[in-house]
Amino acid sequence: MTAIKHALQRDIFTPNDERLLGIVNVCKAGKKKKNCFLCATVTTERPVQVKVVKVKKSDKGDFYKRQQTWELRDLTEVDAKDASKENPEFDLHFEKVYRWLASSTAEKNSFISCIWKLNQRYLRKKVEFVNVSSQLLEESVPSGESQSVAGGDEDALDDYQELSTREEQDIESMMEMCEYAVSNAEAFAEQLSRELQVLDGANIQSIMASEKQVNILMQLLDEALGEVDTIEGKLSSYEEMLQSVKEQMDQISQSNRLIQISNTNNGKLLDEIQFLVNYMDLSKGHIRALQEGDLTSPKGIEACINASEALLQCMNVALRPGHEKLMAVTQQQLLFAELRDTFARRLTNHLNNVFVHQVTGMLLWQLTVSSHSVIKGHDQSSTLSQHTAELTLPKHNPLHRDLLRYAKLMEWLKNTHREKYEGLSRTYVDYMSRLYEREIKDFFEVAKIKMAGTTKEAKGKFGKSCDLLACLHGSSGKLTGSTSSLNKLTVQGSNSRRSQSSSLLDMGNMSASDLDVADRTKFDKIFEQVLSELEPLCLAEQDFISKNIIPFSYESLPSPYMVRLMMNKIFQSIETELNSLIALGDKIDSFNSLYMLVKMSHHVWTAENVDPASYLSTTLGNVLVTVKRNFDKCISGQIRQMEEVKISKKSKVGILLFVTGFEEFAELAETIFRNAERRGDLDKAYVKLIRAVFMNVEKVANESQKTPRDVVMMENFHHIFSTLSRLKISCLDAERREAKHKYTDHLQSYVINSLGQPLEKLNHFFEGVEARVAQGVREEEVSYQLAFSKQELRKVIKEYPGKEVKKGLDNLYKKVDKHLCEEESLLQVVWHSMQDEFIRQYKHFEDLIGRCYPGSGITMEFTIQDMLEYFSSIAQSH
Repeated sequence: MTAIKHALQRDIFTPNDERLLGIVNVCKAGKKKKNCFLCATVTTERPVQVKVVKVKKSDKGDFYKRQQTWELRDLTEVDAKDASKENPEFDLHFEKVYRWLASSTAEKNSFISCIWKLNQRYLRKKVEFVNVSSQLLEESVPSGESQSVAGGDEDALDDYQELSTREEQDIESMMEMCEYAVSNAEAFAEQLSRELQVLDGANIQSIMASEKQVNILMQLLDEALGEVDTIEGKLSSYEEMLQSVKEQMDQISQSNRLIQISNTNNGKLLDEIQFLVNYMDLSKGHIRALQEGDLTSPKGIEACINASEALLQCMNVALRPGHEKLMAVTQQQLLFAELRDTFARRLTNHLNNVFVHQVTGMLLWQLTVSSHSVIKGHDQSSTLSQHTAELTLPKHNPLHRDLLRYAKLMEWLKNTHREKYEGLSRTYVDYMSRLYEREIKDFFEVAKIKMAGTTKEAKGKFGKSCDLLACLHGSSGKLTGSTSSLNKLTVQGSNSRRSQSSSLLDMGNMSASDLDVADRTKFDKIFEQVLSELEPLCLAEQDFISKNIIPFSYESLPSPYMVRLMMNKIFQSIETELNSLIALGDKIDSFNSLYMLVKMSHHVWTAENVDPASYLSTTLGNVLVTVKRNFDKCISGQIRQMEEVKISKKSKVGILLFVTGFEEFAELAETIFRNAERRGDLDKAYVKLIRAVFMNVEKVANESQKTPRDVVMMENFHHIFSTLSRLKISCLDAERREAKHKYTDHLQSYVINSLGQPLEKLNHFFEGVEARVAQGVREEEVSYQLAFSKQELRKVIKEYPGKEVKKGLDNLYKKVDKHLCEEESLLQVVWHSMQDEFIRQYKHFEDLIGRCYPGSGITMEFTIQDMLEYFSSIAQSH
């Protein structure tokens, strides 16, 4: 432990101006034993700081390192666990409790004793010691190992030395000789000063008395100087003798220096030769592989890759100054350049042949299929529909797999022959763009046939397709022809398939007699299949380009942009074909824009999650703009159709067609946009459409001549409210409440206006009574007014006996029945509301009679029970 203590003091605490006073070997209680040391230290500078430091051996075990430090003033309690028994466990309470297990009880006790002494000496706030023997705190630490561990006795805690017993006795006797030593300190100090002067004088006299001894000392010094002169003479003679030896040694040293320089130069020359041999020597096997290696077999390709990398390493070696002047180096560089050019030509020609062979083979297969169909009398569209019944694009994984073997060679070609590399890349892009153009065009033609319906009429719209190789070789003149196209395809017979009504669905070509749900579902599947086929095709090609063919001629552009540039060249027809397909779908049925918006948005979102800067996400994003524009045009067209709606002047209005059309549109849209990313676009369209529906319902109601305005408003807003309540479209909650409010208001208005007809004179009479009361006439004096006397009231009441009232109600029911439409079934609702309103008016009349004609005994010719029977019997009879 002493050696450890000295090592810790030397390596850790002395550099930090600290002294190690106590140490104990511990480990954390309850855990695997990872030993460390707790050290009690004080700083050597004032003010003194007392710390407890945790020291641990490094992982390699070759040195100690400070791991954690606590200020002793932060220590609140020391718990020794048991004061009566030997127990190596103890706790130190700082900001949290640290539980330790000492290697021995003696080390623990010594460390706790040291902490106690430091606490008593330096801290005002005393630490609480629990379960510690009082004997351990009061007695000094025993000598030996325990004393060494605890840091020594009290003397080690400071830099002063206590007085010895004799010194204490001398001071006490001196102070006893002077009685006033304690009471008069100044007098005692003066006396001590006088005694000191006496002692100094005695010392000087003693020195003067020793003159004889001084003379003897001076004589001895003179003799010593003589001896020194003798020795210097001998040294001079020795130096003369060694001078000749020095000259000889200098000559030997110069000779050795020259030999050392020669050896150094020879070593450096050998290093240069070894450097050139190691880094500028290409093996015969590599040379053979570069000149005639097989570029078709896996082993041959691997040998060529290794040889090309070795050649590139030799050519790129950093020559040291002067190497370029060596003839051997120049010859090697010429050899490397020749090998590079030879292999670059071989590689470029081979890869060109691979491109032409692979792509031409694919096109020849397509040509064979096309020629076979022509021989049998079929046109190209028939061939397309026959051979691509599943609407799938050809996969080029075998081509990519074959070309990926040359990825490292392409990288080598890029670094060594930029022009050949760019030419090869252009060749790949040119051939692949023609191949993809043919395949994508055929693919979209089939998609359009399926979309328009695979009928003989649709097939008859396609001309015969051209020879595929003519498309590949362009203007070579060997093969010519004209490609078929669906860009001129028109959807015929639309007038026979669609009605020309004024409904909202007429604009969208979606009335019940038009395309049914199966047709829309078929279109949705076709469009989804088109996008699903394009997505892996583009991603596979982009992945291949990124790994094997880096874009050419644009070194200053970022890599993602260059990849997208090549993709644009290869798939230059995709965006055009997609827009053409979208235009066709919109022409077939403008509501297809809903399907296309949802599907396109989903695929754009998926592509952006994979790679936001990819060609696919950019292209689909551009097409999505067109789809969104068609969707907005569809909504605007529907609104325009609402504004242009005309109603018949001879027939009742009923539920307007664009109101039922909105219902069917909302049902369809809710199905399509369920969990869609572009739900916000639909919500905005909903708001535009419903506001247009509201406005045009009011417009039609105002223009209606056959049907009362309140009826038009009541029935249509009741239908709108029912639709919105059923579909629960959250963005239209305010419109749903507004529709309910309008329906209720116009129902009440219609009921009130219609009920004035059966009791018209009675209504006018009591309106006059209420007017007199409003003018200030007292209610009991109204009967004295000539026009509103009791006699006049009886005359009016007699004009409305029960039979007449029932007859008037029957006529009213017939008129209401003529006003209301059957599909909304509001007749009974209106009739019941009229009953309630009639009873309310009846009670109001009775109240006025009671207040204005008290005691007159005047009553109506019929009772409320009579009225209920009238309403019930009339409703049942009809």
